[in-house]
Amino acid sequence: MIVTLPSLYKWCYYRPKLHTRIFHSIISKAFRYFDQKKKTKMLAIFKRGLMDPPKELKSSVASSGNLVPPQMAINNFLSSNHNNGFSLGFGDQALLAFSSAKPSSLLSHQRLFCGLNEMYCIFLGSLNNLCSLNRQYGLSKGGNEAMLVIEAYRTLRDRGPYPAHQVLKDLEGSFGFVVYDHKAGTVFAALGESESVKLYWGIGEDGSIMMSDNVDVIKQSCGKSFAPFPNGCMYHSGRGLMSFEHPMKEMKAMPRVDSEGAMCGAFFKVDPFSKPNNTMPRVGSEANWTI
Repeated sequence: MIVTLPSLYKWCYYRPKLHTRIFHSIISKAFRYFDQKKKTKMLAIFKRGLMDPPKELKSSVASSGNLVPPQMAINNFLSSNHNNGFSLGFGDQALLAFSSAKPSSLLSHQRLFCGLNEMYCIFLGSLNNLCSLNRQYGLSKGGNEAMLVIEAYRTLRDRGPYPAHQVLKDLEGSFGFVVYDHKAGTVFAALGESESVKLYWGIGEDGSIMMSDNVDVIKQSCGKSFAPFPNGCMYHSGRGLMSFEHPMKEMKAMPRVDSEGAMCGAFFKVDPFSKPNNTMPRVGSEANWTI
């Protein structure tokens, strides 16, 4: 028996008490199913120092078995995306890999890559208010989300009038992105509040930091030292990890264990009981979005 989404919705409609719980449970499982089937869309690897995540991301459990070195992870990515994948290397500082393959299903998100003036952006998802943001930043109507993020980053880097958390809160939609500024030697990454786009980060055996939309790729190179990148948060090389949804609150490390009971890298969430961070935010001529 094949159950379609319309028939499922009709069945739940006449059972209102079960409607929300069952229907949304099925939908979320469908998203997870397609996430498991998808190929890796992107992989970013950064040298420690260029990117320094919270120390709790490192698991105290020694890695068992052979972990995949960063360069081999890139090679594996290119092998599985031999028709539409490419990578960029920046000496021993960074490696970026991206697949331009079309989404394999209606539940898959678009992926975009853009490079401009030694700034590179990998973008996953879409923005509902892209047109208005393009006008705001002086971009053409044909500008895509990756172009917009680079322009927004450049504005922030050059000490624009708004703090980073406000710029990110203006992005409406489901999104995740990683920006690498080779000239400035900085990494800027963020993940929207919607859980339909996912990013994972981890620490490789050589100390390098890896980010990808595919958790299995991260596990193969980072062992237990990985975690989901937190929704509604951003990372910048000069500022570290923070919530752009709640910028005045501190982040709290939440211990994680896997199915075998082994300690994994911590997940980070906003600490609702933390005292306001008086250093955030400042605007105007004194504004520095990295602190």
